[in-house]
Amino acid sequence: MKIRTKTVDGVTTLRLLITHPMETGRRRDEASGAVVPAHYIEELTLEHEGKPVVRCRLSTAVSKDPYFSLQFRGGRPGERIRVSWTDNLGKTESQEAFIE
Repeated sequence: MKIRTKTVDGVTTLRLLITHPMETGRRRDEASGAVVPAHYIEELTLEHEGKPVVRCRLSTAVSKDPYFSLQFRGGRPGERIRVSWTDNLGKTESQEAFIE
């Protein structure tokens, strides 16, 4: 996961790139013809200084290696943000960054 932040006039912009296959469960493997099992991010959460700011419920409609751009008011340079996601197979990832 790659996180970039920037604050301008009290609005913090978070740019996020997540490496994830985001399989729908409807695609067939070209070699075997078998259906590739669903594997996608179900929930994405952004916390600022330990308080939830954004919670996204995602589905199979999101492309592989998704990119997100989120904005919120109130962030200042040096403050901590935490981005977490959970997929339909129970895998989770979390990363912290500081606002620039």
